[in-house]
Amino acid sequence: MTIAIYAGSFDPITLGHASVVRRAAKLFSHLRVLIAVNPDKQALFSEAERVALARQMLGAMPNVSVDATSGLVVDYARAIGASFLVRGLRGAPDAAPETELARVNMALAPELQTVLIPAEPALSQVSSSALKELARRGEDLSRHCSREVLAELERRLGGSAR
Repeated sequence: MTIAIYAGSFDPITLGHASVVRRAAKLFSHLRVLIAVNPDKQALFSEAERVALARQMLGAMPNVSVDATSGLVVDYARAIGASFLVRGLRGAPDAAPETELARVNMALAPELQTVLIPAEPALSQVSSSALKELARRGEDLSRHCSREVLAELERRLGGSAR
């Protein structure tokens, strides 16, 4: 069984993330979407909320599961026997930091390989951070997130998202 991990803050998960998950799930026996919790970052959604939103969005995929960790992703990967780390690329600006992260992960865990999956063009413009900013401005988010995420953004940001 080939296990891969797609880790990120997913604060919140977007349709772009889901697209990467759908495509990565075709490559591996099992894909673990891992909510990486950084205690030094101020998240809009709690760990439990991010896990729940990801499970709602990805639950229909039989070889995909969702979990969370506040530790190093490479340590988590070793613990579950993962061989691959999946990363999404929105465009050229993501390439340099993702390559550097892959190098760091290789130094920490040479047995793990990083697989970079480019975003679909229609979904490449919005990160979780940009999604939250668009929500605060009352922009239409329907092309970027699920109805469940939209409802939570509206609840959290006072109904300004649409």
